[in-house]
This record gives sequence, C-alpha cells and structure tokens, in this order.
Amino acid sequence: MTTAQSTDIFSIGGDLPVHRLGYGAMQITGPGVWGEPVDRPGALAVVRAAIEQGVDFIDTADSYGPQVSEQIIAEAAFPYPDGLVIATKAGLTRTGPGVWPPCGRPEYLTQQVELSLRNLKVDRIDLIQLHRIDPQVPLADQLGAFKELQDQGKVRHIGVSEVSVDELEAAREIVDVVSVQNLYNLTNRQSQDVLDYAAAEGIAFIPWFPIATGDLAAPDSPVAAIARELGATPSQVALAWLLQKSPVILPIPGTKSVDHLTENLGAAKLTLSDEDMTRLDALA
Repeated sequence: MTTAQSTDIFSIGGDLPVHRLGYGAMQITGPGVWGEPVDRPGALAVVRAAIEQGVDFIDTADSYGPQVSEQIIAEAAFPYPDGLVIATKAGLTRTGPGVWPPCGRPEYLTQQVELSLRNLKVDRIDLIQLHRIDPQVPLADQLGAFKELQDQGKVRHIGVSEVSVDELEAAREIVDVVSVQNLYNLTNRQSQDVLDYAAAEGIAFIPWFPIATGDLAAPDSPVAAIARELGATPSQVALAWLLQKSPVILPIPGTKSVDHLTENLGAAKLTLSDEDMTRLDALA
C-alpha cells in the first residue's frame, strides 16, 4: 500500500473522493511565492513523487508564482491519472514577493479561472476556491462569477478560504459551498468554530499551514516527546492529530523536498491514542 492511502477517504462535494492527506503546492515557486523555483526539476520531482506515493488531492492557486505552481503541476503530471483532484484558488493579485492584495471583481475572477484552465490543461476546475473575500466587492458578485463558470461547465465545485462562520453561511446562501480553507493547526485553533460548523454540515475543511509546529518541534517540546514515544517525527504527529481531530479535515502539507513529502505522508500510518490526543489538545 502506498503511503497516502493508509488514511481514510473524504468525498468533496459528494462526488470527488480523495484520500484525506493531500499536498499543498505553494512552496514549489520562488522565494516569497514569487517567480520560478530555484530548482525547477526538484519541484517537478516533488509533484510526481506525491502522486506516486498515493496523493490524489493537490491544492494550488493562480497567485502562487503567479501561475508558476499551476504550470509546474501540469508539466509534472499531465495527462493526469484517473481520480486526481486538483483544487485551485482565485481572488488575490500579486504585485511582488510576499504581497497579496485581494481582488474580487467578477471580471478578474473569471479571467483568472480561464487562465487556470489553460495553465492546468483542463476543461473544468475540480474545485475553485475564493482565496479571500474582497471587502470592496459584494460577496454575491464574487461567488456569482464562479457560479456562472460552474453553469458553463468550467467549474465543478466552489469553496471559500479564510472565512468566519457568518461569512461561510452567507456564501452558502449564494452558491453550494463544498469546502472551506482556513488557518488551523495544533497550536492555532482560532478557526475551531468554523471547523465545528463544517463538520456538522459535511463540508471539507482544508487547514492551511497544517504543520506549523514552531516551538513545539523543539527537541524538548511536548510534541517531540510524544513523537519519540511513537517513533515518529513532530510533523507526523501534528498531521496525525489533524487527521484524527475530525473526519472532514483534509490537511495539505506543502514541501519542495521529496524526503519531507515522504515523511509527511507517513502521518497517515500513525495512530494516536486517546491519551496522545488529550496531551496534544492541551498544547494549544
């Protein structure tokens, strides 16, 4: 059995079954998520290794590069294997390294999805996510652009990113929202209420920055202690904690290293006891 497939399955939107441990493709660009990666062959190798090791859910965005991440995914994996789900995002512009102004004008979002279709070499985006809500544009106009593309057959499902419960409910009044992507990990649980809502409604919850173990990865940290007891690494423990926290969680750890990728995917084989979970819960 390949690494990623030891974990269980979540069906995004009810019709896109994926293994819950995916791959986030932000780090395969240049510094500041800007421009070409320093090692393009290495970036291609990581994407290919992810698929070879059983990953069937890849998350990217038009703004990663911009466009570079999507183009690398296509170069690495097109024609795509059956069952590979690629999610992308639109709604942030790029004006330089590390700079991400939101732009939710419908014509801009439409243009970016058309670019993503071209860059990914697909006729339909499996999951398009509104990268950020633009406060200058009515939410109905932003999601309405995606809905039009969905009606045209160019988008299969729609998700949102970095939203509150109120914003998620408002979005669901406009379109069928199948996923939410918020910052959430072992030490940052500000989105716990959004996760609880997603779990109750059967919406996929995609935590970005899932292994921000930070100080917890230090040799004397509680995570490191638990990891040593389990014969695992701190990042594997952090990912296993997410997988066991809720059946709707789809972690997407990103890396530009095949070794780190393999290490991360090993989290799918790690089972935490109730006592382990309690100890880890206490670290927030």
